[in-house]
Amino acid sequence: MTRLLSDSAYMIDWLPELWFGLVIMALAGYLLLDGFDFGIGILFAWANPEDREYLLAAFGPVWKANEVWLVFFGTVLFAGFPAVYANLLSRHYLLAFVILVALVLRGLGAKLREERTDDTWVTFWNRCFVVGSTLAPIFLGMLVGSWILGTDSAWEIGPATIGLTVAALTVVLGGAYLALKTTGRRQQWALAQARRGTLGYVLLFVLTAAILFMAYPATQSVLLSVTTGVIISLTLVGAGIVWWGAHLTRPFVSLIGGATIAVALIGLVATMLYPSIDPAAGLTIRDAIVSPLPLNLATSVAIVFVPIIGVYFAFLYSIFRGPARPSEGYNYTGRRNN
Repeated sequence: MTRLLSDSAYMIDWLPELWFGLVIMALAGYLLLDGFDFGIGILFAWANPEDREYLLAAFGPVWKANEVWLVFFGTVLFAGFPAVYANLLSRHYLLAFVILVALVLRGLGAKLREERTDDTWVTFWNRCFVVGSTLAPIFLGMLVGSWILGTDSAWEIGPATIGLTVAALTVVLGGAYLALKTTGRRQQWALAQARRGTLGYVLLFVLTAAILFMAYPATQSVLLSVTTGVIISLTLVGAGIVWWGAHLTRPFVSLIGGATIAVALIGLVATMLYPSIDPAAGLTIRDAIVSPLPLNLATSVAIVFVPIIGVYFAFLYSIFRGPARPSEGYNYTGRRNN
């Protein structure tokens, strides 16, 4: 108790590093969960009109909850590393704004398309839904790319290719999750999209690594490290699992493969940052972490609420397990159809 309320010592010596891990965990949670939402939104553009209700029903009951992870990421970053939070938003104010616009377009598109039935109205909001679902992961990837590269602007070749790579990953996750929520020809179509997304992701991953190596010399030591070698191997294993699961028509196996790829990518983000947490400002984890007393108190709150969040999501996904049936189950708004 004495150390908990201390203003000169953390409750455990490695608490700053633990909070860095919590930031990375929150980012991984958002990429995994809202990632498949984005992927389904991208695939919506290629789906047959009669199948689109199945796509919306597949992620409808959970997509609003998945966005909690973006709020959680921002909250953890602000609570543990407020200087980094402020620096990222101030350096990338315009990018943060367009991310919000893309998220709003996605939400409005999915919602308002159902308000009228004329073709012009539905087509317009369908396009808003697809555009928002496509641009949001690209811009979010650019923000993370600029963060780890330490650039003042996200509108460079490195962050841009990272953004495209993240968007390709969401297609993998979206296709695999959609296959889990559908049957028959829709499931086969979704698995085919997951395979194509995996191929695109691997190619973009290689292209991005080459661009970073050549255009950003500071990344060369990390890219040539043993840790990065393990991450690349894990990426290839995940890609193989996606294809294997699709070949066997085992969507859950493909989803595990997609999750493996996503975890590997977040592992690379952590590797490129550590021990820094704001390369552009030259701040390490120990430089940017808040003082002991507020961090100790924030840790006490996190110990209570992080497990609750985990239990809540486990409960949520257990309720909405099984194939999506728009005419019988829940639609995209989370309301039961009558």
